[in-house]
Amino acid sequence: MGGFSLWHILIFAIILLLLFGGNRFSAMMGDVAKGLKSFKQGMSDDDEPKRTDQQQRQIPPQQPIDVTPQPTRPAETQSAPPPSDDSAR
Repeated sequence: MGGFSLWHILIFAIILLLLFGGNRFSAMMGDVAKGLKSFKQGMSDDDEPKRTDQQQRQIPPQQPIDVTPQPTRPAETQSAPPPSDDSAR
């Protein structure tokens, strides 16, 4: 219960062959294989120009950014709270 047995898989495969036919099913698998092949070829074509661009172009070195915190003055960090309405009267 809950799992597929060999009989379930065989019946499912027979139904697929009846719906799509042997010739049409093999043609679809051939189209999938062609798509994968062209995808791999496209990915390899994209990688090659990147390598040559990186070799030809050199980025000039940049100076490092100083990220150390600067000390603050105590008077600047502590400000007086604004007067409330009761104390202003």
